[in-house]
Amino acid sequence: MNILVTGGAGFIGRWVVKRLLEDGHRVVALDNLSNGSLENIQDLQEREDFKFIIGDIKDEKILDEIFKEKFDIIYHLAASINVQDSIDDPRTTFFNDTVGTFNILEKAKIQMFGKNGRMDGDGWVLDPSEDTYPCKVVFMSTCMVYDVAGAAGIDERHPTKPVSPYGGSKIAAENMVLSYCNAYKLPTVVIRPFNTYGPFQKTGGEGGVVAIFINNSIHGRDINIYGGGDQTRDLLYVKDCARFVIMAGYCGKVNGEIVNAGTGRDVTINELAEIISNDRVSIKHVKHIHPQSEIMKLKCNYSKAKELMAWEPEYTLEQGIKETEQWIKGTKLLK
Repeated sequence: MNILVTGGAGFIGRWVVKRLLEDGHRVVALDNLSNGSLENIQDLQEREDFKFIIGDIKDEKILDEIFKEKFDIIYHLAASINVQDSIDDPRTTFFNDTVGTFNILEKAKIQMFGKNGRMDGDGWVLDPSEDTYPCKVVFMSTCMVYDVAGAAGIDERHPTKPVSPYGGSKIAAENMVLSYCNAYKLPTVVIRPFNTYGPFQKTGGEGGVVAIFINNSIHGRDINIYGGGDQTRDLLYVKDCARFVIMAGYCGKVNGEIVNAGTGRDVTINELAEIISNDRVSIKHVKHIHPQSEIMKLKCNYSKAKELMAWEPEYTLEQGIKETEQWIKGTKLLK
């Protein structure tokens, strides 16, 4: 297939691109490099079946140029992803995550029906003057749209409660994605992976908690925890996440659905710090920058993904942490 991955030079995006190429597809990756990096895809750049384009999903001229090609699947991962930044600068997050998603949906709709496609009583009529081609849109949302979990974990029917503009922007984009499925019969799926970590994640302030904790531990720096550390996270290893993302594109059973991915195991940030530090460094608690944005318990119920997609995680937390630490140390065991 011919596949477009937005955010393809990002942490999760590079793993999605890598696996798609291994599956034998041709991949075009679009990224404005605000979160992603050319280093993330350096090992893929020489492949004839891979094309990288620097560009922004808000730039409709660039999208027009890209969509001169026809795509079988669009994996839409490009987004502003930092919760704290979204509180300080909600406009940027909204335009990237919601308006950018609308732009992708419009291009997919035009590819499917043509610019002058129209609705009649029996459905959408293709524009006879254009070379139309059906495609599917996989939209990467987030577990950060959910309200706090109970003991049984969060399934897709769990109440949403955006406590940051990031969560709010993702819910707005989700609704647009599902509306295009309902209104235009455009095949779409909304996926909500839980907190993902692993090799190629940033280890600085914009990185994930696992990468930051590991990086501090191996360099002899204290681990700082926001607040009391009782908040829990369901931590999904990036290889499991990438496999889930790709399978959502392949699987017709999830069209028009919202699907979670996680491990079903949550750990407190205090417990996570203990596992990673392994008595190498001190653990300290610091004042939370934006405590109102903290969801105190996140635990995934992934039974829907297991039932519809036959997906379940393969890596334990301990295995994922081990591989991530090896990568951060420079031992790149990335088979």
